[in-house]
Amino acid sequence: MQPSSPDGQGGAERGSAVVEFTFLSLLLMVPLVYFIITMGQLQGGSFAVVGAADQAAKVFVAQADAAGGQAAAEQAVLLALADHGHDAANARIETSCAPADCMAPGSAVTVTVRLTVPLPFVPFNETLGLNAGQLTASATQLVGRFR
Repeated sequence: MQPSSPDGQGGAERGSAVVEFTFLSLLLMVPLVYFIITMGQLQGGSFAVVGAADQAAKVFVAQADAAGGQAAAEQAVLLALADHGHDAANARIETSCAPADCMAPGSAVTVTVRLTVPLPFVPFNETLGLNAGQLTASATQLVGRFR
């Protein structure tokens, strides 16, 4: 004889609470975990662009000529992004100088790094073009008077 429940159903609904809890927790937890991973990617990208811009500006002003400075700055950005696990294909580098002669003593060299952070775990993201965000950082260094 089955024990009767207050609703008169007997034991027919036994165990469904576990199934419902598991289903609802998966339904709520998967988007929450994805959101946390995406925010982590954005935070890592933020650290990457700040470090890349800072190092690129420092490396640029340490070079003997503007062409060598540009090449060294690009290499520094690629290295900084790789250290943080971001693809260099998603980055753009812009360099500006004030005054126009980048290697004149006292010139201010500004390096701007832009990074597109793709959504994590999205298959065929190259064709879909889904992005979590665009990050930008700039850094300025002065060319020293005494070399």
